[in-house]
Amino acid sequence: MAAASASRGGSGVSLCVASAGVIKTLAIAAFTLAWTHSIEKVEWQEDWTVTPQGLQLITARVKGSGAGMEPAPEARLVNGWFEWHPHRPPMPNVVLGNSGLAGEWRLCSEGTCRTLSDIIGHRIGAQPTTLSRCDG
Repeated sequence: MAAASASRGGSGVSLCVASAGVIKTLAIAAFTLAWTHSIEKVEWQEDWTVTPQGLQLITARVKGSGAGMEPAPEARLVNGWFEWHPHRPPMPNVVLGNSGLAGEWRLCSEGTCRTLSDIIGHRIGAQPTTLSRCDG
């Protein structure tokens, strides 16, 4: 989890996590989003940075392949993970759904991973969660 070890957001950027009417601000400039695919039960991770332009996906990796989760054609096997570097512009926000079939999304930073419910402060259930760069 390369982004998880990045330092706190000293450049004035932070991450907002919003779900079920609650918004939490995390003083982080980089994070890893981790989850288990609901059908294939395979781990997936993405490293993100929080930039003034939005959320930038840096690296994606998956432990295997299967229904709807094929590695990119340029993926390379690194320490048991298929890993690649997507090339797309920063996104203003990322909306995460929760099927309830595979456990929760986990957000990792500075060597610690927490579920989104833990971050929000109560069970999210099937509520969507929006990640975005915090303004101000």
